Amino acid sequence: MSIVKYLFLSIRPKQWIKNLFIILPLIFGRKLFFYPDNGRAFLALLLFSLTSSAVYLLNDIIDIEKDKFHPVKSSRPLASGKISVRDAAIVSALLGIVSTFFSFVLDIGLGWTVIAYLGVNLFYSLFLKNIVIIDIFCVGCFFLLRILAGGFAAHVLISHWIIIMTFFLALFLGFVKRRQELIMLEENSAYHRTVLSKYNSYFIDQLITVIVSSIVVSHMLYTVDARTVKEFGSRHLLYSVPFVYYGIFRYLYLIHKAKTDGDPTNILLSDRPLQAAVIFWVIVCIAVVYFGL
Repeated sequence: MSIVKYLFLSIRPKQWIKNLFIILPLIFGRKLFFYPDNGRAFLALLLFSLTSSAVYLLNDIIDIEKDKFHPVKSSRPLASGKISVRDAAIVSALLGIVSTFFSFVLDIGLGWTVIAYLGVNLFYSLFLKNIVIIDIFCVGCFFLLRILAGGFAAHVLISHWIIIMTFFLALFLGFVKRRQELIMLEENSAYHRTVLSKYNSYFIDQLITVIVSSIVVSHMLYTVDARTVKEFGSRHLLYSVPFVYYGIFRYLYLIHKAKTDGDPTNILLSDRPLQAAVIFWVIVCIAVVYFGL
């Protein structure tokens, strides 16, 4: 099989959706419709997605033996045998080098952000993913680096509220995923992910309750913050809050109703009401940020 086919097999389109967080600074920095900043942000999205593919391949190489017996991960190209470890390593290195080089070409801050993302992910895959709570904090760090990447690419000064909300949301999604892995894998959970032996569903549910409150409160505070109102010339961003509430409640409903792995991308792509909540939230934000409605 040619290296090009290996390259396409290594890319997971659903994982790229997580990198859409790179666009948030563009939206709230009021540069969504302004060239070349919007073009730079979308190039950063592409480059960061290539970086993510490199990281996921590296993690699959490290976890290949466990993934072979996982009900979901066993179908991945590496675990299923479609890609050899040697070829996966080559593709991972190629993606990492190419994305890093062109990130520095686009913006030096973006380049260092990509380097940080690769470095933190390496430590996460080798050590940090086995440390309880710290493993989810690393997930939060990955999303923060996506936000920083978008800010550097679009030349936007990122609001501290955006950083706080992104971190809380990442913690929420990370702990929900751990909870669902515990339930889905049952007694074999610790074999597939060592850190799961240190969690239980009751403990995670308590953490999720705290984080959900933090997400909603921080979002409401952002919408009524004096700097936000002055910058956008309107208090109507507050109208986006109900969609945040509904989106979180809908997500929790789905993970409690269905026995899924908790992957936020899969859930978002399969549930129309949740998609509608996200779309309406984006519409309200754009209407207020760009048109002062």
